[in-house]
Amino acid sequence: MKTKVKELRTEVKMTQQQLADLVYVSSRTIISIEKGQYSPSLMLAYRMAQVFGVTVEDLCCLKENKELEDRQYEDL
Repeated sequence: MKTKVKELRTEVKMTQQQLADLVYVSSRTIISIEKGQYSPSLMLAYRMAQVFGVTVEDLCCLKENKELEDRQYEDL
């Protein structure tokens, strides 16, 4: 799943470790989320959204991700 975590984190000049500490996960989790290899739980997404002052919908690009998923179902 695509997210804006890396974009938002770099805008505020925060390290992956700093973000990880703020949301109670490892830096490896943040790295995986930023690479699109791991989708955060709802609670983790909410915590990160609070850190950056954005909505979960914006942080997780929910509209864009839904459209991509919808296209995959249409191709079945």
